[in-house]
Amino acid sequence: MTTGQLIVADHVAALLSAVAWSATGVAAAARRSSLALGLLAASVLVTLARVTTVAVLAGRGWWFVQEKVLLGLPLLGAAALAAVLSLVVAPRGEITASSVVLLLTTGYAAVAGVVVTLVAGYPLSLSTALIATSLVGVAGLLTVRVVAPSPAGPAGLSRRQFIGLAGAVVAGTAATGVGLRFMPSSSTATGGGPGRHRSEPGVSVADLRGAGAPAPGGARRSYTLTARTATVRLPSGRSFPAWTFDGRVPGPPITATVGDLIEVTLRNADIEGGVTLHWHGYDVACGEDGAPGVTQAAVVPGDEFVYRFRADQPGTYWYHTHQASHLGVRRGLFGTLVVAERMDGAALDLTLPVHTFDGTLVFADPDGRSDFAAAPGTNVRLRLVNTDSDPHRFALAGAPFRVTAVDGRELNHPGEVRDVGLRLPAGGRHDLSFVMPSAPVAVTVDDGRGSVRLGGDVSVDTSGWPELDLLRYGSPATVSLAADRHFTLVLDRGVTLVDGRPAYAQTVNGHGHPSIPDQLVTEGDLVRFTIVNRSLETHPWHLHGHPVLIRSRNGRPATGSPLWMDTFDVRPGEVWEVAFRATNRGIWMNHCHNLPHAHQGMMLRLCYEAVTTPFGDRHHAHG
Repeated sequence: MTTGQLIVADHVAALLSAVAWSATGVAAAARRSSLALGLLAASVLVTLARVTTVAVLAGRGWWFVQEKVLLGLPLLGAAALAAVLSLVVAPRGEITASSVVLLLTTGYAAVAGVVVTLVAGYPLSLSTALIATSLVGVAGLLTVRVVAPSPAGPAGLSRRQFIGLAGAVVAGTAATGVGLRFMPSSSTATGGGPGRHRSEPGVSVADLRGAGAPAPGGARRSYTLTARTATVRLPSGRSFPAWTFDGRVPGPPITATVGDLIEVTLRNADIEGGVTLHWHGYDVACGEDGAPGVTQAAVVPGDEFVYRFRADQPGTYWYHTHQASHLGVRRGLFGTLVVAERMDGAALDLTLPVHTFDGTLVFADPDGRSDFAAAPGTNVRLRLVNTDSDPHRFALAGAPFRVTAVDGRELNHPGEVRDVGLRLPAGGRHDLSFVMPSAPVAVTVDDGRGSVRLGGDVSVDTSGWPELDLLRYGSPATVSLAADRHFTLVLDRGVTLVDGRPAYAQTVNGHGHPSIPDQLVTEGDLVRFTIVNRSLETHPWHLHGHPVLIRSRNGRPATGSPLWMDTFDVRPGEVWEVAFRATNRGIWMNHCHNLPHAHQGMMLRLCYEAVTTPFGDRHHAHG
C-alpha cells in the first residue's frame, strides 16, 4: 500500500471513529443500552484500526503522523478510556449520566482529531492544541449541563452563569490559539548553514542581467511579443476570449542555436493586471527571470521590458507570464522556447505543447494540424511540453523510442523502450527520439484525448501500458553532492495567512505565501531539499534558476541516469530528496507549478546571501 493510500485509509478510519463514538453517545443518551453497547464495541474496534494505520504511517515518516500521535490519539484515548471505565463500574445494564457525558465527549475528541488533521494540518502548533483541547473540554462541560441539569451548576453557578463562563473560557482560549497561529514566522531559514553576514556588500537583482552579445559564431535572435486580449478559435470550432502573445495561443515559438543571443521585447497592449516573461527551466540571470515584485515590476498596459540572455543551454523549454500566472497561463500567455545544438541529427523535429482551454485539450497545434509526413528511416525528435497545471500521460505507439532528454537535460545512455506511458508533470518536458519505421506512428495524450500522427492512423489502446519510471531509466553516472544546507518542505492544506488574509490555503510547513520563511543560501553551497506531500493532491515542484538532481523517492535511491529536472511531481504521500549547487545568484521563486496552488499560498523564495530587490519585499511577490 502506498503512503497516499495509507493517508486515505487513516482519514476513513478517523471519520468512522468520530461517527462511531458520537453515535454511541447519542444511543446512550437515548437510554438504548443494547444499541449503545454494540456501538461501543464497534467504536473500540475502529479506534484500534486507527491506531494501526497511524503506526504504519509513522514508519513512512514523522511528518505524516505528528498531530495524530501528539494530540489526536491521546485526546481520543483518554476520553475513550474514561468512558469505558465508567461503564465498567456502573451497575450492570445501567447507563449513567456520567457515562453519557464521557461517551459524547469521546465523540467530540474524535471529531477534533479529524478537524486538526484536515483543517490545521502540519505542523502541530501550540495554538492548534489549545483550540482543540479547549473546544473538546468546554463541549464536554456544556454536555454536563444538558445531560445532568440541576438548579445549580458547579460551584453553585446557575445554568446561565455556567454557560456564560464556559463561553468566555472557550472564546478566550480560542482567541489565544488563533493569535498564536497567526503570529509572524521567522523571515529566514538557513537550512543548517550560516546566517546572514550583515557586513557583506549587497547586489541588486536589477544588476544581475544576461549577456549583451552572442558568443563567437552566434547570431542575435530578436523577438517582440505583444500581450493582448483576443478571441481565439479552437480546432473544435469553439471560440473563447483569451490572453495572447501577438493574438495567438500558444505565443510565437522562440528558437535559437547554442551561442545565439536571445532578445525579447515584451509589450503590453491591454492586459490590465500586467504581464512578465518567465523562462521556465532556463537558467537565465536573475534579472531576466520575470518574477513580478522580485526581479522586475510587472509590465502594465503601454509599457515594455526587454529580456536578453545567451542561448548556452540546449534543450526544450517554454515561457509564460508569471504575473497572476494561475489566470494568465490558463488563458493563453505562454509559448515554447527551443535551443538546438549546432549539429542536430534529427531530420524531423516537432515541438508539441499540450494545453487545456476551457475544458478542451489542444495538442501540438491550435489550428488543428495533427498529421505529419515522415519517410521510413527518418530520425525523428518529438518535444513534448506540458503547459497545464495538471499532469498529462503520453504514449508513443508504432515504434520503439528513447527518452533522450527530460526538462531540457540529456539523459545518460537512455535505453530503447516501447509500449510504456510517460507522465509529464505540470511544466515538464520530455524529448523522444526514434527512427521512423515503414508503418505509421502516433503519440497520444491522456489515452486518446489528443494525438499526433506520422505516416497515417494508428489504432492502439495504450491505457494499460505501464508508466516509465525515469528514476530507473538510463545508465548511472557518479554525481557527488554533499549538502551544506538542508531544507525540509512539508506540503499540506490548512488555515493560515495568504497575502495577509486568513485562508484555507495550500501550505508549506504550515504557512502560506508570503509568510513562509525565505531559504537562505550562499553562492557555491550544495543544497538538499526533502519535499514531503501530506496532502491528497499532486504538487509539481519547481525551483527557478536551477535544475535539481533527483536523489531518491520514498527512500529508494535513483538508480538510472542522473536525472536533472526543473519540475517534478510529488504525488500524495511521497517524499522526494533532491539536491543542487547554488551557482546562480539571485532571489528565486520556489513553488508548486500547479499554478492555482501557488496562488493559494504554496510559494516561497530562495535567496542568495547579500542579494536585494528594489521592486518590493517578500509581501509583494505574486505568482
